[in-house]
Amino acid sequence: MHFTTVDYIIFALLLVASAGIGLFYAFSGGRQQKTSEFLMADRSMSCLPVSLSLLATFQSAVAILGAPSEVYTFGTQYWFLGCSYFLGLLIPAHVFIPVFYRLRLSSAYEYLELRFNKTVRICGTVTFIFQMVIYMGVVLYAPALALNAVTGFDLWGAVLAMGLVSTLYTALGGLKAVIWTDVFQTVVMFAGQTAVIVVGASQAGGMGAVWKKAVNGSRIAGLDLNPNPLERHTFWTLGVGGVFLMLALYGVNQAQVQRYLSSRTEKEAIMSCYVVFPCQQIVLCLGCLMGLVMFARYGEDSPLDKGYVQTNDQMVLYFVMDVFRDLPGLPGLFVACLFSGALSTISSAFNSLATVTMEDLIKPYFPNMTEAKATLLSKGLALVYGLVCLAMAYIASRMGSVLQAAFSIFGMVGGPLLGVFCLGMFFPWANPTGAVVGLVAGLVMAFWIGIGSFVMRMPGPTPLPPLNTTASPLFDNMTTSVMTTLVTAKPRPTGVEALYSLSYLWYSAHNSTTVVVVGLIVSLLTGPMKEKELTPGTVFPVLGTLLFFLPERYREKLCCITPLGQKPKENTQPYQMATKDSNGAAFCKEDTVTEDKEMESDRALTEDEDLEARVVPSCQLRAHTVQETAM
Repeated sequence: MHFTTVDYIIFALLLVASAGIGLFYAFSGGRQQKTSEFLMADRSMSCLPVSLSLLATFQSAVAILGAPSEVYTFGTQYWFLGCSYFLGLLIPAHVFIPVFYRLRLSSAYEYLELRFNKTVRICGTVTFIFQMVIYMGVVLYAPALALNAVTGFDLWGAVLAMGLVSTLYTALGGLKAVIWTDVFQTVVMFAGQTAVIVVGASQAGGMGAVWKKAVNGSRIAGLDLNPNPLERHTFWTLGVGGVFLMLALYGVNQAQVQRYLSSRTEKEAIMSCYVVFPCQQIVLCLGCLMGLVMFARYGEDSPLDKGYVQTNDQMVLYFVMDVFRDLPGLPGLFVACLFSGALSTISSAFNSLATVTMEDLIKPYFPNMTEAKATLLSKGLALVYGLVCLAMAYIASRMGSVLQAAFSIFGMVGGPLLGVFCLGMFFPWANPTGAVVGLVAGLVMAFWIGIGSFVMRMPGPTPLPPLNTTASPLFDNMTTSVMTTLVTAKPRPTGVEALYSLSYLWYSAHNSTTVVVVGLIVSLLTGPMKEKELTPGTVFPVLGTLLFFLPERYREKLCCITPLGQKPKENTQPYQMATKDSNGAAFCKEDTVTEDKEMESDRALTEDEDLEARVVPSCQLRAHTVQETAM
């Protein structure tokens, strides 16, 4: 099964259109001559494109390949992951977005400096860069490898095409180009998946026949309420453990936070989360339906068992080529869909990495850098990260079985980063020492469990086969797509083995909780922060709300009365970016209140002067007119 000329044309059109959008924004508007425009889209984006970009960023190619394979092999239990989307998007909308947006940040890790200090900020930034650099090469190489194995499409031709095109439009067009190409690529993804489902279902005798075969084959899963955290997929692991995975993605990941902050208003940023929710459900349903259609076509005779494909993640492409065998052009559409997922993920990674490098590692040390130099350097950083991505793809090709470990490394980092943000946002007495020690403890715990789990499942002295030979899923976001270990049927593990057998969906919850617990203990031992030491607007008042029944003096001792602040009017900045004295002490709350009152007084005085300035000329003009009439 190979591509036809029409398929190649459709695939090429995708790459040309994506590059064209980048070139358009490179030579229109402000031509990306300011860092605010290049990195933050001039904070001018509306709700719909931001929503679709949020969706596309983590709807990667590995998700398009992995979710149907998961449903084909294990059934529809995976669908219950959709239950986690509700809280996983509601909490970021009403907790994280208000805090980040009102602080007018460019990098999510600026928050860590405002709340703690520069050391915590740099630790968070370096951790984020580490996880993204590892993931970029893998997300680029894995779909190209599957495509090469099934269709004969040139492996490195596909890698270079994706890497260079995404680098081109990201480095030239900035965040605005990334967001609008995400919108275009989302439409292509929906079209490709829908085409496969419609044609595949019609060949299987309709959706009724598909459903009947799935029921007879025990692929329609019921509600599994088993509370055992060692079980790979139950309602609790998917619906509750999945919430923490979603928070790590949609709450504190720079790629998503940057999109919130590019919105015109806080309200539109919040609405983008609400719009993503039904879109995520549609994506989930499409993946499940494609898996059921695959089962209706092949039943228990898997192409993997017959030796037609080498790994589980190649099954979807084999199915697509099989279904569209006599329909030239449609395989090219699905491959365009597949590579749209890869392009959207990679371009978002380039842009977010350029932003955190610029804002967190360069600007603080070169405060006098001109805007032109900063913009040029930002574009250079996006280009450099694009080349790093290609290098990582080559390294991934040499790693063999370690690819699965690379996916695991990425997932293990998301939980500790979520934990350090939660520590700062919800626990006012947490101090910088507690944040650093908690983050390190969370990372150590994450790598201990992840690597131990990986080693424990190695089949004796022989190396593991290539990526994902266990029929494990690659899911629909960058964190959930990584833990692909499968709990096999064997005696119930005990002791350390039980920890290694923890379901991958609980990893984020476990590691973020470790950060919070260790961080709080260390903070209490080394001296908790006091109310006046906190930068206004960096603490979400959840404890103050929960402990409303306590007298104010007790709540003040618990540091639980710092308000988040009123919702800002459009185009205003309620909080100034925190500046610290030479001794590192943040401005006190009382000072900020006094300054706010003085600013309001000055604003009122200015408005009176403006009114007077408008009234006086009009009176003079009226008097002049009367005088001329009299003459």
